[in-house]
Amino acid sequence: MHIKLIAKYKKVIYYSVCINDRAESLFENFIGRHTDTNRKKLNHILSWIKIIGNKYGAKVYHFRPEAEISDTSALPPKGVKKEPSYIEHGKKKSNNLRLYCFRANERVVFLFNGDIKTQLKAQDCPNVKQHFKTANKITKALENAFVSREIEWNEEYDGILFDEDLKIDL
Repeated sequence: MHIKLIAKYKKVIYYSVCINDRAESLFENFIGRHTDTNRKKLNHILSWIKIIGNKYGAKVYHFRPEAEISDTSALPPKGVKKEPSYIEHGKKKSNNLRLYCFRANERVVFLFNGDIKTQLKAQDCPNVKQHFKTANKITKALENAFVSREIEWNEEYDGILFDEDLKIDL
């Protein structure tokens, strides 16, 4: 897999990864799959990405923990009271579309893929199970790449440095 820059905001830089030499990243695949079928839910997540990127930074509480043993998390944040809210049939609801991601620090987030979650645990949901497992593998591979210094932090810790030809094994 290789790393692909997705967007730079005032407080957060978002990356994704491309697998098997594909040009399309996992995040771009997520957007493509949900633009027509789940547009409102997708737009809710995209608005959170922008707000976190420009206003808050990637604070832990803006990301939904999906398992106790993993650094992989998800968007949107937990709770229906946080702004921007997801509105369905005129009422605030919980958005069940999940985008799995790896919050490397408050300034760098990797966006992966996801789907509509229908079960309490990601591991039990036929829609998100594989996306969650893949996100966990990628998160571990990225963490190992930081440890081995294939990926390094810049001086301010608000961006990453890596060889453009870097290929990370899953």
